Amino acid sequence: MEEWGEQETVVTRRTVIKAAGGGTLAAGLTASAEAAAAPRDDVLLVVEKSGHAVSFYDVASGRRLKTVRLPDYPHEMVVDSRRRFAYVGHYGVRMASTVGEGGAAVFVIDLAERSLARTIDTRPFHRIHGMGIDDRDRLYALSEEKAVLLGFDDPAADRAPVRAVPTHGVKTHLFALSRDGERAYVTGLLSHTVSLVRPHDAAAPPVLVTPGQLPESSCLSTDEKTLFVGARKSSALVAVDARTMKVRRSRKVGGDPLRVYTLDDDRLLVTDIVGNTLTVCATADLRPLRTLRLDGIPAAVSFHPDRALAYVSLLDSDRIAVVDLDRLTVVGGFGTGSEPDVSALV
Repeated sequence: MEEWGEQETVVTRRTVIKAAGGGTLAAGLTASAEAAAAPRDDVLLVVEKSGHAVSFYDVASGRRLKTVRLPDYPHEMVVDSRRRFAYVGHYGVRMASTVGEGGAAVFVIDLAERSLARTIDTRPFHRIHGMGIDDRDRLYALSEEKAVLLGFDDPAADRAPVRAVPTHGVKTHLFALSRDGERAYVTGLLSHTVSLVRPHDAAAPPVLVTPGQLPESSCLSTDEKTLFVGARKSSALVAVDARTMKVRRSRKVGGDPLRVYTLDDDRLLVTDIVGNTLTVCATADLRPLRTLRLDGIPAAVSFHPDRALAYVSLLDSDRIAVVDLDRLTVVGGFGTGSEPDVSALV
């Protein structure tokens, strides 16, 4: 595996984490203060891909509170701003390389009742994978099979999509969404493209870029002017102008950069599923700052809304690792069902 290169030690500093619903949230506690101040009632909702379920866990004890069984292979998930509902895409197959029609639904999880409230039928759009939600709680779901981005204006009540926009990619897998929902950046695994589409204007022509081979995950900078993309087969982290879709810079990072997250104005967090690492990178030039090696494959990461903590799903060891982002060290963890993936504090 190609190494990241020379690394720089970062002094513990105030951390600003980009929340799932947009905006930034501040945290700056030391590890000891973190442990002392951590609330005892934090609950993490975890998609257990091969467990065919979502489960609720008490973070402090690691105790499983409730499991909601779902049809085979749920995958990506988002939670609304009121923490009332979670929306889970029914991918319906285990991996992107798995042949098959896949699922055609969005599962609506009632977070108060900890139950499946209902299922939104998305047929004829199958292999629902990427999920997003904007600052008005409008929901977006990506059909990998049809390469179409679906929209739901009132997902708590909608029985079907209310709009659909072609993405002009092939095997579209994930997308990054602007906070207002007016721009979506859709990755195509087979076309090796990222498409800028307008979810509320299907007549607007898409703008495409090829950032490298097998782009999968992406995230927007805090000012939404730059899109950061992980090009997996190119082993590269790429910065793209979010308006013109021109590549600004690219850096070889080695390994397999599966997921990319914005931490704050200055830093990104990148997961490598070959090296089993988390690496903090500078947004300015994409250089690595610090790296943490984990005891499993880091499938996905979620963040505490107001503390410098990350919850890392370790796909192959069926665990959640709790990581202190200031010190970049594992400070806790607990077991889960089979193949934990996306998670969210609820």
